[in-house]
Amino acid sequence: MKRRGRAVGAVVPRHTICIGWLLGLALFFCAVRGFAQANDAPRVAAIDWGQAQTLIAIGAPPVAMSQIPAYNEWVAAPEVPDGVRDLGLRVQPNMELLSQLDIDVITITSMYAGLRERVAPIAPVETIDIYDGNGAVWDRTVESTRRLGALVGREAAAEALVNDTQARIEACTAQVPEHAKPLLVVQFIDARHVRVYTEDSLIGSVLERMGIANAWQAGGTYWGFATVPLERLASIDNARMVVVKPLPVGVAEEIDTSVLWHHLPAVNNAPVLYVRPVWGFGGLPSASRFARLLVDALGQDCSAGGAAS
Repeated sequence: MKRRGRAVGAVVPRHTICIGWLLGLALFFCAVRGFAQANDAPRVAAIDWGQAQTLIAIGAPPVAMSQIPAYNEWVAAPEVPDGVRDLGLRVQPNMELLSQLDIDVITITSMYAGLRERVAPIAPVETIDIYDGNGAVWDRTVESTRRLGALVGREAAAEALVNDTQARIEACTAQVPEHAKPLLVVQFIDARHVRVYTEDSLIGSVLERMGIANAWQAGGTYWGFATVPLERLASIDNARMVVVKPLPVGVAEEIDTSVLWHHLPAVNNAPVLYVRPVWGFGGLPSASRFARLLVDALGQDCSAGGAAS
């Protein structure tokens, strides 16, 4: 009896078996590789530091981001992992490098809207805003965290970051001394001018959650701060000064001998609180970091609560 021209019981050549086995193995590994690639997080380039720090915090660091040395100085945490490429200036990223990195999506905020047309030919551009006037800054920060988590397939990690941040701030709130004075939170621009954070800033939102009054009530810009000369602070007499580092070169020496600075009521009322760098326009990692550093400056400790920052 024959079947399709081959006698029943005929021996199949060994090389035919080997070739078939190798082809099957190759198809299996191709299928596995395709499945893995389909489930990998997209390769993201982040122009905005707040978005970059959030992606790092949820375990999906960008392939590339802007101005890493400056990020280390002004944002500080979380640390940028090894291997993340530096795109150069946020307002003028390295287009040649960006085009070589096989990017799947580029994230920006409306502050960098002018880049959209330039970078769009390289990869789709996703705008995720916090300061857009559509709701409270805190709510928008939480929403942006969830949107970034969805973008990279890390929804659970994003939700964990939201919960851990709330836990950290609650732990820090419990350590705030009773009857704490309202705070003026500033960053120096030069020895005579500061950026003061308003209630509509990320810093102001953290103060509100900690039950601490923001002494600055005069409003500010769309981005939650007002740029003012030091003399504008002279009329605020029931507050304590908080200075967020880093200080511009030479400012520490100048204010040390500044009569105007030392005569400000918020400086005279109590020793000035200096806190390590916090990015006031960042995401939830900046929020929890500010809460912890503020309480540390007040001589308390809330390091056990929530996620590390």
